Amino acid sequence: MSDDLGLFADTPDDGSGQREAARRAPRRRLVTVLAVVLGLAIIGGGAWYALHLFGGFGYDDYAGNGESDVVVQVEPGDSTSAIATRLAEHDVVASPKAFVKAGANNPKVTAIQPGYYLMKTKMSGAAAVQRITEPNAKVGSFEVRGGMQLDDTSDNAGKVYEGILAKISKASCTQQNGESTCVPAEELRAAMEKTNPKQLGVPDWALPSVAKAEPKRRLEGLIIPGIYYVKPGSSAEELLRDVLKISTERLQAAGIPGGAVDTGFTPYEVLTVASLVEKEAVTKDFAKVSRVTYNRLAINKKLEYDSTINYVLDKQHITTSDADRGRPGPYNSYLTTGLPPTPISAPSKDAINAAIKPTPGPWLFFVKCQKDGTTCFAETFEEQQANERKARANGAF
Repeated sequence: MSDDLGLFADTPDDGSGQREAARRAPRRRLVTVLAVVLGLAIIGGGAWYALHLFGGFGYDDYAGNGESDVVVQVEPGDSTSAIATRLAEHDVVASPKAFVKAGANNPKVTAIQPGYYLMKTKMSGAAAVQRITEPNAKVGSFEVRGGMQLDDTSDNAGKVYEGILAKISKASCTQQNGESTCVPAEELRAAMEKTNPKQLGVPDWALPSVAKAEPKRRLEGLIIPGIYYVKPGSSAEELLRDVLKISTERLQAAGIPGGAVDTGFTPYEVLTVASLVEKEAVTKDFAKVSRVTYNRLAINKKLEYDSTINYVLDKQHITTSDADRGRPGPYNSYLTTGLPPTPISAPSKDAINAAIKPTPGPWLFFVKCQKDGTTCFAETFEEQQANERKARANGAF
């Protein structure tokens, strides 16, 4: 090619190009060697990580069944590795892998439920797996059912039914290192009565009414049905605070306070209506009994619910006497107009929904007219009397 424009440098013909190429050859070989070494390092690092991840290397593990008692929490959504990490943090196992490896082929490990577990420090991975999957390892759980009260109740035969405070007390009990962690129901009651409700975790929408309530009844209805987990070893205040935190979240999911907006009543009043409905009817009739309640309140008519009488007597579903109904008090709905000062029971989600969305209707009366609890409704007193005769004939009461 012609280089009339001087675009190309002259190529020397004295052998200098060959010498330059010779000088560059060692550098190229060095770069090649470094690239190979780097590639092997990357491959080796990946292999090391894989071996580490899948158990190719050893791991720390204690020997034996453990030493001191310790309570460990499993939270909702925890994976096996998350549980293992928490156990290691509490020195139950020497390393997370000790637990993971020991439970790798145990289906019970993947079935571990949220809650608190009584374990021991310095357990082998195998011992920890065996312990946490035993039924008696789980501690601190209790269940609240619809219609339960804070205090114990009894029936005509004298049978006692545990109240919510008694259940919390029982759930608080374990033996840890030879000492009992039980918090008596009396301590829980004292904490409820003397501690600032806000410090206990009473939701803001309930605080004004709770502040005016009789101290021993101020948490009634605020602990709704469900399974609860409390940590044994906690104080009375801590136990109540933990329970109220969970219940407040459940109340919100059930529609309190948000669902009360269109009812014309405060969230606390709607909760109170729900508690009455829970005690007065079976589930299928909740929404109609709710309507009767609102209809009577609308015309300033006394509710006349036996459940309010039985509440202060700590009685189960029992027909009341003339003497009981004649005893004055804010919970006597035969003598006092309006809602009682507080809820009278733990209302279920169905009862809360019924209080938020009552069935449309003109009814002002109801009575259980079948042995299965089925309710008959009436608009007039004459219709109510007929339903009562029907109820007696059916042996409903």
